[in-house]
Amino acid sequence: QVQLVESGGGLVEAGGSLRLTCVASGRTYSRYAAMAWFRQPPGKEREFVAAINWSGGSINYADSVKGRFTISRDNAKNTMYLQMKSLKPEDTAAYYCAADRLPYGLGSFESGSYDYWGQGTQVTVSS
Repeated sequence: QVQLVESGGGLVEAGGSLRLTCVASGRTYSRYAAMAWFRQPPGKEREFVAAINWSGGSINYADSVKGRFTISRDNAKNTMYLQMKSLKPEDTAAYYCAADRLPYGLGSFESGSYDYWGQGTQVTVSS
């Protein structure tokens, strides 16, 4: 089984920055699998944030975060990052790391494309 652990969330004022980290482990985790970030604001459905394929050559962002968030990964460390800048109160949510089971995916925006999920890390942006 694959385990995903997010960290880096916290409380930040609007306009500030945070960097989220997701560390993957487990013998079935593949460095060639796509990974993604999703978020779920309180009382709302989970929504797509960003996705990245194994090499970083295919990246997809939600319109709401384009130009502000940057997704990246370091396969040598089995780690994915989400650098968030110019944070807005509407970015407040629990952020979840996800990974595909199969290799060479392009990085889908659909949550059903991912097989493994972390427990989430809370990001709160104050106004």
